[in-house]
Amino acid sequence: MQINEILTLERTLFGVPGGSKKRVLEYFSKFIAQQIPQLDAEEVFSRLIARERLGSTGIGQGVALPHCRISHCKEAVGTFIRLRDKIDFDAIDGQPVDLIFLLLVPEEANEAHLQTLALLAERFSNETLRKELRKTDQPKQLYQLIASPDNS
Repeated sequence: MQINEILTLERTLFGVPGGSKKRVLEYFSKFIAQQIPQLDAEEVFSRLIARERLGSTGIGQGVALPHCRISHCKEAVGTFIRLRDKIDFDAIDGQPVDLIFLLLVPEEANEAHLQTLALLAERFSNETLRKELRKTDQPKQLYQLIASPDNS
């Protein structure tokens, strides 16, 4: 699976206010429920919070990959958010986070879920990509940077 199969330009956001991990996850939950009406904002939020309780999805270098399985989700759905200000995300390296890729997958998606997370982790391990994402303030360019298979 490629990132452009789960992420759309409309779900590529720039300058979102952070505040806290909980606030960002709540913002995303409401946003994605507006984008995909069959998803329930409360369920998305509670499942993301439950996943974070198992261990932070902050993977380091200012990046977090919050994710969960969700009912009524027919296919993997991604949203990329570049925060206006960095926030504490309890990342493994202790660094604050400003690049967040949120992933929702169908409840029965096991292998595909893991492969998508591995792809995202690999993509965000690219220092040049992270720098480029932090330099641009254009959602279209953010989308092109993150979704293009050439930028891994």
